[in-house]
This record gives sequence, structure tokens and C-alpha cells, in this order.
Amino acid sequence: MKPFNKWTKAFMALTLATSLAACGNQASSDAGQTQAPADKGAAPTELTIALDWYPNAVHSFLYAAEEQGYFKDENLKVTMQMPSDSNDPLKMAAAGKVDLAISYQPQLIQARAEGVPVVSVGALVRHPLNVIMTRQDSGIDTPQKLAGKNIGYPSLPLDESIVRQVVKHGGGDDSGLTFTDIGFDIVPALTAKKVDAVVGGYINHEQLILEKHGIPVNAFKPFEFGVPDYYELVLATSDETLGKKQKAVEGFLRAIGKGQDYVKNNKEKALDLLLAKQAADFPLEKDIETKSLDILIPLMDAGEKPFAYQTAESWQTLIDWMKKEKLITADIKAEEIMRDLVK
Repeated sequence: MKPFNKWTKAFMALTLATSLAACGNQASSDAGQTQAPADKGAAPTELTIALDWYPNAVHSFLYAAEEQGYFKDENLKVTMQMPSDSNDPLKMAAAGKVDLAISYQPQLIQARAEGVPVVSVGALVRHPLNVIMTRQDSGIDTPQKLAGKNIGYPSLPLDESIVRQVVKHGGGDDSGLTFTDIGFDIVPALTAKKVDAVVGGYINHEQLILEKHGIPVNAFKPFEFGVPDYYELVLATSDETLGKKQKAVEGFLRAIGKGQDYVKNNKEKALDLLLAKQAADFPLEKDIETKSLDILIPLMDAGEKPFAYQTAESWQTLIDWMKKEKLITADIKAEEIMRDLVK
């Protein structure tokens, strides 16, 4: 996750732009056209989705849906594109440059609180992946022991609030905490002992890489220490796109639900497909992605509910916490930012 920008300014700038050079001009040409429900024999409805970052295990359901023909079954032609920055997808969706975007639940709340017309249509990863990590050889094995320490973070107010909440909930004093901006160099910062702890690293990526290179870590899960158990990744669109393409979006949700079922039942085939789709600039390590998928599958499982199901309660709980932490100032309701489209 990249640092939050001021969403209203960014949205206005992107709306006025004729193109987004950083991410190319691959958005669907019909993003501003009303679409009727697809009929058999009709031309496929085109949907463009911006990934949150480079292809990795969390996107396996998309490639499975494409490969197995589930998008085609819904009469959809889906184009996937990778952004140059993980802040871009949500801004692109808001401005109608793409139809759908994979983004983060706190990021949607931040944007909506600033008046950006984005809405979630599904929860993809149902629990946080972001954890606070310390080296096991540091002796910092409880949240209380973080008190007075130097925390490396990607300069996100959200991450600072998470650390302070975890420390206070664990009985520690957060007043002596210091925060060092390390960007997203999570692994190097902890490897070189530049900081005492890091936040912003994921249990299915940075933690796995650290442990692979002989640096076992303690991982404190924020939702075990007073931070809401929020959705890490969600599927977003704009109010306008949803109004024009709701039937197509509902078909997309059905297709990715089948895609996720395929991944669960065919992990090795799904991983082989993912590796075939990896970005040349971001090569994947098969052992890391294998372990990542094992971590992700249960965290993406909605139980008796369909894949991508989301609740207003989850949204409102996080909204209220972010308001309390002064991460947002506007009063917004869950119903403004989510739509229950999963059947």
C-alpha cells in the first residue's frame, strides 16, 4: 500500500486529464457508455480492471476466471492492467479511466470521506495482511516492548495509528514511540536493523521473504490488539460506472467466485498459471507464492457466504475507528461506500 494522497485534488486532476501516462491508455473504451444486460449472441461487455500492484498470488482468482472461461460465460471481455503506483487504481476508477479497481478498505474510506465517488462491490481479502514485525533476536516479543522504540513505516498516518493502538492495547506507553519513514523498504530496514520494528509489511509477502533469508520475526496482528478486523483488499468502482454497468459487474463477481473456487481446488495449476502471467519487471519466486496462496485462501473465504461478500458492519466499524483516530473528518455511513451485489 502506498501513502494516501489528498483524494479530492487527485481525483479532479485525473478527471481533467485526457490520459494517464503512467498506466497507459488501456481503459475500456465504453467506460462512459450505458450497458444493457448481456444477451447470448450479443457482443461481450468490456470491463477493465486495475490490479493493486504487480501480479501475485492474491490475483490468482482473476487468471483462473479468465483461463477457465468464466468471464466468457458471463459474456464479458476483461482486461487486466498493472498500475505504476498502488494509489493509481482507485483514482482511475473514480475518474472512469477503468471500470474496476482492486484497492484497500481504508483507502476507499479515506477517498469517500473526501467526496470522491467510489464504492466497494466486494471484499476480496477479508482480514488484514499488514502486521507489525520485529526480529526474534531483538527480544521485542510483545506489543508492550515496542514502547519507546523506533518504528519503520511507509509514512502512512494509518500505520502510525495502528502501532499506537497496538502498543496502548497491550498495556504499553505510546508517547515515546518514534517513526522513521522507510518507504516500502520493509525487508532491508529490518534485515539491517535500521529500526526496531516495522509496520506495512504483509504476512504473505515480506514476512515470508525475511524468514526465507534466515530472519525469523515476531508478527503482531493489529486486529488482536484493538484495531478493527478490516478487509485488506476490496473491489471498487465509481458510482457512475456502477450505475451504467451493474449487470456486467454482477457477472464479473459471479465469474471471480468460480475463479476462487478453482484456485482452492487446483492450487498447483493456479500457481502455474500465475507464474505464466508474472510481470517481467516483477519476477515471482514460486516458493514464496506457494506459501502466500496457502495463507491467502482461508483469509479470502467467506464461509457459507459467496466469495466477495461484504457487510455494512465491517465498513461502519472501520469508518468509526478511523474517525476516532482522526484519519478522516467527515461523517459517512457504510451504505454510502458499499453495495451488496454478491448473490
